[in-house]
Amino acid sequence: MQRRARRRRIGSLARAAELSLVAPQVIALRSLRMHDQREMQRMGTEKVLAFWESMNAMGLQMARANQQYALFAMRQWWSPWMSPWQTAAAATRVLEQGLRPIHRRASANARRLKRRAR
Repeated sequence: MQRRARRRRIGSLARAAELSLVAPQVIALRSLRMHDQREMQRMGTEKVLAFWESMNAMGLQMARANQQYALFAMRQWWSPWMSPWQTAAAATRVLEQGLRPIHRRASANARRLKRRAR
C-alpha cells in the first residue's frame, strides 16, 4: 500500500524524467527481440492503447478543467478577490493525466523486459 501511495505523489517533472530514462531501455530491449513476432505485436498494441488511454485521461481532465473554469468564471462575477492561479494548476493537471498512462506502461515494460533479459 505504501508503494502505491508513493507512486501517486510522483510529480509530473519526475515522471517525465523517469519516462525519458525508461523508454530508451524498452526500445533497446525490444530491438534485440525483433524476430519475436509476439513481442512486436504486443508493442504495437500497447502503443495504440497507451495513446488512447492518454487521450482519454487528458480529455476527462480537460472536461474537469472546463467545469472548474466555468465555476471560477462564475465566482469571478461574484467576488473580485478570487485567485487567478487556479487555471494554471488545471493546465498542469491535464498534462499530468496525459503522461500517467504512458509512464505506467513504459515502466512496466522496462521491469518486465529486464526480468526476461536475465
